Amino acid sequence: MTYEEINEMMMEIGLPFAYHHFAEGESPNPPFTLFLSPGENTFSADNFMYHSFKKLNIELYTDEKSPDTEKQVESILRHYHIYYTKTETYIESEMLYEVLYEMEV
Repeated sequence: MTYEEINEMMMEIGLPFAYHHFAEGESPNPPFTLFLSPGENTFSADNFMYHSFKKLNIELYTDEKSPDTEKQVESILRHYHIYYTKTETYIESEMLYEVLYEMEV
């Protein structure tokens, strides 16, 4: 998936989003999403790289637990046939829930 395709997918989710972070003072009210590519995994043999799988994280932030908003994100990921793992944490200092979707594209 290219950056442009990922950007289109993020727009389809329908929530405010940014790559990695919002500029200081420009963070929207929750819910919102962030996405980033923290690296890649490669398939190689005989000193030749055959394919690269880019890691993609989508972070959903809400001020309260929101299964409907999670379903909104997950339906888009399913639409694109993207396998993901999901974890959740509460960020006490921000008073926000973070649902993290980790995948390779």
